[in-house]
Amino acid sequence: MKSEDAGRGGAAAGAERFALEGIEMYCEVRGRGEPLLLLHGFNGCGADWKHAFPTDPPGFHLVVPDLRGHGRSTNPSRAFTFRQSGADVLALLDRLGLERVKAIGMSAGAKTLLHVATRQPDRIEAMVLVSAAPYFPAEARALMAGITAEGRSEEDWRFMRERHAHGDEQIRDLWRQGNGFKDSYEDMSFTPPHLATIRARTLVVHGDRDPIYPVRLAFELQAAIPGAALWIVPFGGHGPIFGRQRTAFEETALGFLRGEAGFGG
Repeated sequence: MKSEDAGRGGAAAGAERFALEGIEMYCEVRGRGEPLLLLHGFNGCGADWKHAFPTDPPGFHLVVPDLRGHGRSTNPSRAFTFRQSGADVLALLDRLGLERVKAIGMSAGAKTLLHVATRQPDRIEAMVLVSAAPYFPAEARALMAGITAEGRSEEDWRFMRERHAHGDEQIRDLWRQGNGFKDSYEDMSFTPPHLATIRARTLVVHGDRDPIYPVRLAFELQAAIPGAALWIVPFGGHGPIFGRQRTAFEETALGFLRGEAGFGG
């Protein structure tokens, strides 16, 4: 797909690989309409969005990458920071010729969006942050400390091998990186004044029983991001957008992004 076609919301050209920021990023680009960036969670891949949107949302030109080191994307440095992930996404948007997009980010994807939306506030018109966090709380660090490759079940390996195309070393790197977040204090350290620079219309979506990022963090984000809306999902865990919660999420997220009446329109 030519970048000038993407900038006009052109039709899909399928999957492509882009050399940018020292990696090869795999990205699926499809549909016609407003550009909509979908960013998956850590240990996931772009294909996971099929569980939230079984059919592509009409009226959107979807941009669905695998984050660095995930899925079919490479990561020669074998390191992962959300700041770098944000830089990757900005480089991807530049390559596609997309000056301004709407976006949905889930967990790692949402944290990536926080970096994008604060680094270049005019690039994101509207965004939905699912299971986001401005920093790593003690609850998350305790869980991260237990992330290792040792003792993983065959089911764990099967699950990961289905999503990540570059072999078991790639999977071990992801688990190692997830463990390393417990000692990270600079990458995710968004203060209210920093979050106040965000210009995107923002919807924060959070499960009230999220064991990784307690619901208080959603209230902190909503209070700090100018004009942000907040949807607390009852009985929702981490990533409350799949399964029985999928339909409500699809209606609410897409209604918000489209600016429909009743969803901030």
